[in-house]
Amino acid sequence: MLTIGELAAYAGVTVRAVRHYHAKGLLPEPARDHSGYRRYDAGAVVELIRIRTLAEAGVPLARVRELLQAGEQEFAAAVADIDRRLRAEIRQRQRHRERIARLTSGDGLALPREVVEYLDRLRALGIDERIVQAERDGWIPLAARSPERVPQWIARKREQLADPRLVGFYLTLSRALDRADDDPRLAELADELAAYLTRMADERGADYVDDLDVEPPLARLMDTRAFDAVPPARRLIELLEQRGWTGWTRLERLPSPTPRDVAP
Repeated sequence: MLTIGELAAYAGVTVRAVRHYHAKGLLPEPARDHSGYRRYDAGAVVELIRIRTLAEAGVPLARVRELLQAGEQEFAAAVADIDRRLRAEIRQRQRHRERIARLTSGDGLALPREVVEYLDRLRALGIDERIVQAERDGWIPLAARSPERVPQWIARKREQLADPRLVGFYLTLSRALDRADDDPRLAELADELAAYLTRMADERGADYVDDLDVEPPLARLMDTRAFDAVPPARRLIELLEQRGWTGWTRLERLPSPTPRDVAP
């Protein structure tokens, strides 16, 4: 016969755990010797090991009691169910770990991986970090509001980014970030961008340019955020409006003026 300390040692638990299992009704109280001490047999060791194994697997103690009393088939089915639950929890924790790992880039907290990769591509092209941050801040509400559309939008952005002319626009804007609103190079940039947008709209259709389909209130909100981060962008948009285009987050072609709109 075993003392409570010997039982705990054989089963690989603490004496405190044995007493806890007694209190929860999981391990039956044994007979006591003439001195009043608990004495355990080999069956108690087996039972305690079963309890410990289930508890370490994350089975709630209330469920442990049910499983200990179950028949062989019922026990096997219950264990299989627990295994499925544990595997689901492992997958969820793995997703959490991947998300935490992305935090090291600074962009991964609120953005899907493909957007983070797109932002990294902008950086690799030498585009100013202030422009990249403005792009990031625009993507955050887009991804939160319409996550199912992000792959489609990113595919279009990648395609556009393969055009050296658009990359050139980004690089020119990068060089203009610290210039005054009346800097003539902003007007030159507006000319270049308007020509590029017009050419793309004529060649591939207006949908190729206005590809985000963002609600106007959200687009205006995102534009304001971009203008705060990249002040020359506001002046650039004013210049673009004079050249037939408007918007930053959502670029739109302005209707051509009718003869009556043109001053004599």
